[in-house]
Amino acid sequence: MKQGIHPEYKEVKVVCICGESFTAKSAVPSIHVDICSRCHPFFTGKQKLVDAEGRVEKFRKKYAKKAASKK
Repeated sequence: MKQGIHPEYKEVKVVCICGESFTAKSAVPSIHVDICSRCHPFFTGKQKLVDAEGRVEKFRKKYAKKAASKK
């Protein structure tokens, strides 16, 4: 590898809008994020699965017929 062309990789403080902060490694001096693992709906359990087009139900109906016919 060439010397002197790579940025310095150091520990930085990551701050979320919700107030959570933690350290990570980056070439950027500080990081401000809009959402983190503390406030993200997937990790808090508040996420809702939205099936606007009915694809899941369509899949279940399609393969329920095949599974029933095999039995």
